[in-house]
Amino acid sequence: MENEPTKRKIVSSRHLATTGGWQLSEFEFGLIVAYNGFSRWVNRCMAASGYPALGTLEVLVLHNINHRDRGKRLSDVCFMLNIEDAHTVNYAIKKLVKQGLVAGEKSGKEMLYSTTEEGVDLCNKYRDTREQCLIESLNADGDELREIAATLRALSGVYDQAARAASSL
Repeated sequence: MENEPTKRKIVSSRHLATTGGWQLSEFEFGLIVAYNGFSRWVNRCMAASGYPALGTLEVLVLHNINHRDRGKRLSDVCFMLNIEDAHTVNYAIKKLVKQGLVAGEKSGKEMLYSTTEEGVDLCNKYRDTREQCLIESLNADGDELREIAATLRALSGVYDQAARAASSL
């Protein structure tokens, strides 16, 4: 095995890459790079769709509110996007309302948000740009992507549990 090349470990932070934990650090580095690439993509796709001023969170909130064409409460959006800080989501919604992409309607004591006609049109333009620039160039098959998505959701639960454990220390 002397002639076998040494595989380099690509980690986010060497001080976190302990003997037994380097694989997790390598995974986390991949997650960091993927998240930042995803954020850049979301921003560029939205800019190509006609709204360059929207940030990543606003785009994600807009798509979530548009999902299934029914009103969403702030807590619904936070829950679906797994965001603990409701203030950031509320601020994003206010920006979307101000731009005329989302409208709020009082329902009892709660506010329900839905996309306006302009918001729906923008989501459709985003979809068309996504299909043109991303879907056609993606070489993974549907089953492979579904497996990756399931793994990421499972890992989200692991990280959520670890966050709960850390907050009790």
